[in-house]
Amino acid sequence: MIHLQNISKSFKVAKRQSGFRQAAKALFYRDYTIIDALKEISFSINPGEIVGYIGPNGAGKSTTIKIMSGILVPDTGDCSIMGFTPWKDRVQYVKNIGVVFGQRSQLWWDVPVIDSFELLQDIYKVPQQEYQTSLNLLMETLELQNIIQSPVRQLSLGQRMRCEIAASLLHNPKILFLDEPTIGLDAASKIAVRQFIKTINKEKGVTVILTTHDMNDIEALANRVILIGKGSLLYDGQLEELRKQFGSQKTITADFRKSSQLNEIQGATVLSRSQEQLVLSINTEQVNTSAIITQLSNKLELIDVSIESQPIEDIILQLYKEYKI
Repeated sequence: MIHLQNISKSFKVAKRQSGFRQAAKALFYRDYTIIDALKEISFSINPGEIVGYIGPNGAGKSTTIKIMSGILVPDTGDCSIMGFTPWKDRVQYVKNIGVVFGQRSQLWWDVPVIDSFELLQDIYKVPQQEYQTSLNLLMETLELQNIIQSPVRQLSLGQRMRCEIAASLLHNPKILFLDEPTIGLDAASKIAVRQFIKTINKEKGVTVILTTHDMNDIEALANRVILIGKGSLLYDGQLEELRKQFGSQKTITADFRKSSQLNEIQGATVLSRSQEQLVLSINTEQVNTSAIITQLSNKLELIDVSIESQPIEDIILQLYKEYKI
């Protein structure tokens, strides 16, 4: 469905030092530097996939999304999505995609949200019955009933983002590009948006490309992740494989009956210790979790034991360090 081959994009950025003299000089002569936003990026995405497209700030994520949505034209490379070249077949192509940019709005600022929705219905030529069915579903799942008559400028960031997601889905697109879709949302709204994305993916087969710095979004939605850094593709694979490769650290918390003496636990690093609780860190590549539990049960009168895998944020941070980005 989505095929990118050797996509590259560079930007020419003006450089100028501070000060009045430098400002005056810049009127007649400017020094430029070339920024390579993308360097021969290649990947394919199958219909119905949810893919997490991740990387630090300035990695090239938004540039890729803008190329795939037809907003930008790459310097070199080929991009074919559903048989269209996004920047060449823009009119026909955009009927099949929905795009949400967390920092950009497609809603009209001074009019009620519902007016923006109806204008988008006309732009995409959505039949009235199909539009009403989509609108009812979006209002219910994204809880828009109480805000749909309000002007966009009166909405909070979280409310506006829910409306942005609804606006991108009114025409029932086959592909959904989400660039920081949960920015500014509270915990309850984030859960609702994630569940909604899962629902449209499962029931309607919508392909979703998600870029975000919230790794909980990635963990909740995506099975596959693509990592980009400094414009280059660094990793493309399953999230579970990423966990196996970089997620060998586990935290064991043991609650026990009060004990004043506790010998060292071999193969584990003590993170914190009290007379009734012990928190350990272990590397599962070096020691089995069961061996640590056995040591604890032999030395302590255990009340409860919990085992936590390494948070996905820590795994991604390790990945960044691995590739020096």
